[in-house]
Amino acid sequence: MAVISLQKGQKIDLTKGNPGLSKVIIGLGWDTNKYSGGFDFDLDASAFLIDKNGKAGGIEDFIYYNNLVGGDGSVIHTGDNLTGDGEGDDEQIKIDLVNVPVHVDKVAITVTIHEAIARGQNFGQVSNAFVRIINETNEQELMRYDLGEDFSVETAMVVCELYRHQGEWKFNAVGNGFSGGLSALCANYGLQVG
Repeated sequence: MAVISLQKGQKIDLTKGNPGLSKVIIGLGWDTNKYSGGFDFDLDASAFLIDKNGKAGGIEDFIYYNNLVGGDGSVIHTGDNLTGDGEGDDEQIKIDLVNVPVHVDKVAITVTIHEAIARGQNFGQVSNAFVRIINETNEQELMRYDLGEDFSVETAMVVCELYRHQGEWKFNAVGNGFSGGLSALCANYGLQVG
């Protein structure tokens, strides 16, 4: 089966077209452009568990490098990659679609740049960013969204969303950037971070 390549804003069925699909891996990857600021780039993938009002219920609905498991164990961050060096996925988030709590309408997958303001970094200095969906059972890549080079001063990004629609899960290639980093992203989902 061919991998489906998506464009920004495109929505596609995830489970309807893949009967029996229950466990997926969200793989995220990126490269950094030549940069002489003296700091490594540390990009961090996160997942926000969102209700029908577009908000997270609490900090437990924010899965990231300091809170690796959420959604009653249905969403697992596999760990922080501090440099993004090498080929393939830089970070992964595993989602057991069948066991995502019923109050969760959407799982938003995001990427932020750690200490972006202090380090003078932004997504304009990042290239070849992608997200892909893998069937965890057979490790088959199902779909891929290459984010392109449309960013400049943004320090946080909503990469994609997995959302419920009429009893099935769908995928939305979002690709929207935020200035203000992690705190702006958290505020967008109704969370305050210190």
